[in-house]
Order: sequence, then structure tokens, then C-alpha cells
Amino acid sequence: MRLDNQEKLRQKLIGVIGKVAPGTELREAIDRILEVRSGSIIVVGTAQELKPIISGGFRINCKFTAPRLYELAKMDGAVILSRDLKTITSANVHLVPDPRIITHEAGMRHRTAERVARQTGAFVVAISERMNTVSIYIGEDHFTLERLPLLLAKADQALQALNRYRVQLDKEYSHLNTIEIEDMVVLREVIKVIQRNEMVTRIAGEIKFLVAQLGKDGSLVSLQLGELMSGFEELRRLLIKDYMVEADSASADSVIYNLERMPGDELMDDALVSKVLGYKGTLELMNKIVRPRGYRMLSMVPRIPISVIDRLVERFDNLKNILRASPALLDEVDGVGERRAFAIKEGLDRIAESIIMESYL
Repeated sequence: MRLDNQEKLRQKLIGVIGKVAPGTELREAIDRILEVRSGSIIVVGTAQELKPIISGGFRINCKFTAPRLYELAKMDGAVILSRDLKTITSANVHLVPDPRIITHEAGMRHRTAERVARQTGAFVVAISERMNTVSIYIGEDHFTLERLPLLLAKADQALQALNRYRVQLDKEYSHLNTIEIEDMVVLREVIKVIQRNEMVTRIAGEIKFLVAQLGKDGSLVSLQLGELMSGFEELRRLLIKDYMVEADSASADSVIYNLERMPGDELMDDALVSKVLGYKGTLELMNKIVRPRGYRMLSMVPRIPISVIDRLVERFDNLKNILRASPALLDEVDGVGERRAFAIKEGLDRIAESIIMESYL
């Protein structure tokens, strides 16, 4: 789907951004160059891949440090760094990429940087003295490095949005718990929770991208993100296993993968989401009663191994049958045993009672 390429790009960018994030030697050099409103091209790649496009300059082969890069960047040509960012290999280099390579940039420095990235596979940093901006080129893609205050402001806004979505999601899970106990779940209600899950996932993905850009200054944002997302992935997966047409783990992974790659307009289409779950996807199905298998509710009972939950679901088929099962019937399932059977029965009864009580508050 269309989001697949975007996700691949994001993962590739995160790997590169980590090398230019605050706290790194390369970022310190970039900031020094920006402070004096100078311009430069910095190429990170191997000598072999860059050899066809290099002309002139000086072979340096010295240890890379921010002050050294800053001083060498004062010369007109590009500075070449090794892939591991340990060595400055060349300085004052004239770059001669293939002029037939398409570029969307206007300025000579940025046109050259984009062509070098497209031709060689190296990642290229272009610093504009006039615009006072930093552009990073990686293959066919490029990214503009943003200043720390703006990144922090964006991260704060994203965290607030994530918190609002998570609060609303928790309310929707509580409502789903109630109608599951009452055996009144319709497919539309399930899809509503799944859609909210995916919105939370996407906001969290944006925050992870911001954290990568923030580097050492993103630790607090990362902690807040971890707190807001605690237990989310497991809850999301169990919900899918409860309601998808095929219940095995491989199918659950496939459903999650496809949901993550649905464009926003498709994700809000109930029929399309139901198709991903394995239903026929017609609007008439939206008000159809569906029964959870019981994965999510059983996971609320302490100390039940996932292997036992799988066997309980296989034996009783759905949550309604599990809730009605006596300890003796539960004991018949392999791996349960008499003590665990009573613990499961009592645990589910307490959870059901608590859910019903909460629904009246």
C-alpha cells in the first residue's frame, strides 16, 4: 500500500538522523557552521563509491572531530567523511556528479548534493549560508533538519495529541469490555476501537521520529512516550486476535501490517477495515453481532500462560462459552489443572463484576 514506502523512508531517515542528532560530533560541527552563517557540503561515504565524482581537493585521512570539520568546511569544496564517521578522508573536494541526473533543487550547492546522493548512495549534508538551513540527501529522498526549539514544540504538541487519543481509546476499550460481558458486541464497535488504535500508533510513530531528531535532548519526550504507550501493543494485538476471521498469530501479524499501511481515508472506511479483518466488508455486516474469542479478557487474569489461553480459546471457541464454563470444564483443558481452573473462573467473575459496576458509575 501507499504508506509502505513512507514507512521505509522513515526508518531509513531515522538511521541517518541519529548520526546528525544533537549530542553527536557531526551535529556539533553543523551547528558551528550555521552559527557563522557559512555554507558547506559534507559527504558521508566510502572512497570507492565517491571516486568517480571527485575532482581535486586534499587527502586528509585524519580523525574526525567537530572543530576539524568546522575549519575544513571554510574552504569552498566539499568535505568527505568515512561511513563510520571516524575519519575525515578529503577536504576542499570538487564534486562532479552526472549532470543528467534529475534534481528538484535550484541552488548549485543543493543540486550537486542531491545528484551525489542519487548517484552514489552516500548521504550528503548541504548547509545553506543564505537560508541558514541544513538539508540531508539520502538516495532519492531528502530531509530538512529542523532547529531544536521547533522540534521540542512539535514533540510537545504531538504528546498532547497522543494523550487525548489514548484517554479516548481507554474509554472505548471500557465500553467494549461492557458489551463483551453482555454479549452485545457489533462489528462497528470493534472497528471503531481498531481505528482509534491505528491513530494512536501513527501519532506515536511521529513522536519516535521527533525523538530521533532530538538525540540527547529527546530523553524526556521518549520517557513520556513510553509511559503513554505502556501495554498498548499487546492490547492492540489481542483485540485483533479476538475479532479477526482467522485467529492464528501469523494472520494477526498480517492484519496489523495491513492496517499500518492503510492511508488515512481508507482507515476511516469501516467496510475496508472489516475486509482487512477477513469479513466480506459490506455495510450490512457493521451491525452484525460478533463474539470475541476471549484473548483480551483472559489476559486480564493474572498468571495465565499464553499457551493455556490458546488452548482455552481452542476448546471453548468464544468468550461467552469461557465465562459460562464451570471449573470442572476448564480443568479438562490441557495445562489448566484444578487450582488454575478455579483461579480462572474466579478471576473472570471478578473482572466481569468490576466491568459491570464501572458501567453504572
